[in-house]
Amino acid sequence: MTDPSRTPATDAGAPAGAHTAAGAPGTAHNPWPALWALVIGFFMILVDTTIVSVANPAIKAALDPDTANLDNVVWVTSAYLLAYAVPLLITGRLGDRFGPKKIYLIGLAIFTLASLGCGLSSTLEMLIVFRAVQGFGASLMTPQTMAVITRTFPPNQRGAAMGLWGATSGVAMLVGPLAGGLLVDGLGWEWIFFVNLPVGIIGFVLAWMLVPNLETHRHRFDMVGVLLSAVGLFLVVFGLQEGEHYDWAPWVWAMIVGGVLVMALFIWQQSRTKSEPLVPLALFRDRNFSVANIGIATVGFAVTAMSLPMMFFYQLARGLTPTESALLLIPMAVFAGVLAPIAGRVLDRVDPRLLLVPGLLLSAISIFWYSALMHPDTPIWMFLLPSALMGIAQAGMWGPLATTATRNLQPRQAGAGSGIYNTTRTIGSVLGSAAIAALMQGRLEANLPGAAEAGGDFAAGQLPDMVVGGFSDAMAQTMLLPGIVLLVGVVAVLFMQRPAHLGER
Repeated sequence: MTDPSRTPATDAGAPAGAHTAAGAPGTAHNPWPALWALVIGFFMILVDTTIVSVANPAIKAALDPDTANLDNVVWVTSAYLLAYAVPLLITGRLGDRFGPKKIYLIGLAIFTLASLGCGLSSTLEMLIVFRAVQGFGASLMTPQTMAVITRTFPPNQRGAAMGLWGATSGVAMLVGPLAGGLLVDGLGWEWIFFVNLPVGIIGFVLAWMLVPNLETHRHRFDMVGVLLSAVGLFLVVFGLQEGEHYDWAPWVWAMIVGGVLVMALFIWQQSRTKSEPLVPLALFRDRNFSVANIGIATVGFAVTAMSLPMMFFYQLARGLTPTESALLLIPMAVFAGVLAPIAGRVLDRVDPRLLLVPGLLLSAISIFWYSALMHPDTPIWMFLLPSALMGIAQAGMWGPLATTATRNLQPRQAGAGSGIYNTTRTIGSVLGSAAIAALMQGRLEANLPGAAEAGGDFAAGQLPDMVVGGFSDAMAQTMLLPGIVLLVGVVAVLFMQRPAHLGER
């Protein structure tokens, strides 16, 4: 990791006499302690997502045991992601207006309290509601982390900072599933949420002490844009996720088409807003910002989508416990955690395409590899191989995409830019969650006719031998979708430009 004692220059473009990261005029500030403090909250958000993916079969067995429809439990993830995605455009601006530290702390408090509500939930509906509140808290926190990096690290050092950000993702991929498996097996699914309470308290205290009060900027908030984006996203996601359940009735298609039209209206409205649009379309004149947003949307889609069929296959078709399922992810987490900081330092010196193209391509290959292995007679140890390849690939995805997207942003644009970037990533995740739920149900119907009337079989541990083959085929076929979507990301990043600061070396 880059030497924390290195001190970056103050914010470029800040008004004369403005306060720097340290809060004192004209003084430089070491940004690393603040970043480490923020990473704790970011780590908790990532762990929470991976923990829930491991616990989905246990949650279904406990709160939705009487149906064979997998769409219902997927709403535990989709409600979180939807409530996370919709406010991101404005929560980034809130950080600019009131200070990223203040908004981050509010979000962390909401997230931690909602975790308590999740753990105390006695029905699936109650859990889904508290997961949505969690998502809102996460939406307040996430843009602030990237905004602090953008505003306190100079462009030629942001790769190292984002390397830490990427390494956090790798460690979370290890800790989340392992902790989830151990907690579900030992104490019950409720404890995957209760564990957030001490982490949230520690993260709050450290952020209060170490994160500086950065300069604020006045903003007007485009509430019409917020309403249009919220309505459009909800219509699209609800239609995609519930379509199979309602046999793709005409009204479902009407919702999806209506959502697309509302999103088109939202983009038009943003282009006509002269004061301060929710999405400053001028940011997309930077080709790398635009391409990075396309890339992160495909990554968000694929990472969220692949975990659902994978965990259902491990636990229902192969009879693994949540802990055993999580152990198969260890190579992914180790390689991503070790290589991400190295990739971050390399990125400060090379064209980002040299990392992004192989990173996205190898991720797609690993998903296709998983799909090919998802059969009842495949030796379990073989699933460690695509896991390792995925870990190597992810080191070249998360940090490099985020760094490339934000490298040219001015301090005043940091909140809006990070809000847009994180919204794009989360929209990809929401669509991935919804699309994979619909595809899983569709492939189950195709491979196991009458599966919807199969009672509670899909919530009762390992499946009977007579249906394991068809179930495995359905999950393997479903895995192809996230791999195909990642190939779109590969094509997109080919159009990036070499960053200007590299030519200055």
